Amino acid sequence: MAAASFRVAQDDQGRRHVQLLGQWSLREPSNDFAKLKQALQPFFADTFTKWDLQEIEQLDAAGAATLLSGWDNKLEGNVSLRPEHAALFNTLIGLKRLPAKKTEHDRLAPFITIGKGVLHLVHHFTEFFRLLISLLLEITYLFRRPQDFPWREFSANVYKSGVNALPVTALLGFMVGVVMGYLMSKQLHAFGADVYIVNILGLSIIRELGPVLMAVLVAGRSGSAMTAQIGVMRVTDEIDALTTMGISRILRVVLPKVLGLTFVAPLLVLWTSGWTLAGGAFASNIELGISFRFFFDYLPLVVQPINLTLSLIKGLMFGFVVALVACHFGLRIKPNTESLSNSTTSSVVTAISGVILVNAWFAIMTRGIGV
Repeated sequence: MAAASFRVAQDDQGRRHVQLLGQWSLREPSNDFAKLKQALQPFFADTFTKWDLQEIEQLDAAGAATLLSGWDNKLEGNVSLRPEHAALFNTLIGLKRLPAKKTEHDRLAPFITIGKGVLHLVHHFTEFFRLLISLLLEITYLFRRPQDFPWREFSANVYKSGVNALPVTALLGFMVGVVMGYLMSKQLHAFGADVYIVNILGLSIIRELGPVLMAVLVAGRSGSAMTAQIGVMRVTDEIDALTTMGISRILRVVLPKVLGLTFVAPLLVLWTSGWTLAGGAFASNIELGISFRFFFDYLPLVVQPINLTLSLIKGLMFGFVVALVACHFGLRIKPNTESLSNSTTSSVVTAISGVILVNAWFAIMTRGIGV
């Protein structure tokens, strides 16, 4: 059993005769039809070349297709072959070829893309508000039956989202306060306005930076964990098992997470803002010589207490938004690992974006209060 090969001869009139030999089949592992086609290309281009396939030991669809592609998918009178080979060639020629894909630019493609994006957003908003309504219905149910409140799940989420977040929020808050205090002290000292660093740091940290910094850290830490936890429950069919047993997934899974983070978020705002102010006071003491006692004694005189109230309200809103967005994306996860990773990433990005939008809206609504 020989590999596919060919032999070229020339008659008295100068016409070439190509005789194919061996196995023109995939059963012969040494056959390389791409190289064979390249070697035969000069003979395919010559219309006067005679082809002799009588001595082929075996011919399959792969070998026949190689030859047909060189003959422009048709048999001419210059080909000599056995009847069984002719039947194979005719079968391949009779096959319908797929039409070539149009390469013309679709003018409606941008509008189609935009439409798909809009529909995707509408679907997300619809599911989000459906989840919000279901949550409100469960809260209404608990007012009538408070004994069904999931205290264990609630306390567990308060511990995971609040207590476990204390070290990282304190460290990052302190470092951010040091950086802000250092940069501001340089500028204020140049104008002889050292004492005004208390005003700037106090108002910016208590009213804006503290709540936003807390929300970003919680969204990246606790929000992603919530989405991943619900996603794993989806992958392992635990959510479906709760439904099968007649247990509300909103009551047992979503509500404890949303209420737990909403409850603990204002406390985290106080904690984060306190450490950020401590970092600013530390930098002010080193750069400007302002004592810690003067800094914190002067702080309530220049920053109205209403700003602290606004900060706590922001904490409530940010905690609610982060938890609800995390649960929304968690419940949308499909039972595969790729969907789990994509939804977790989308949850964090959407939660941070939502926090910034809510903060901007809140700043506009309260622009005349406490400033």
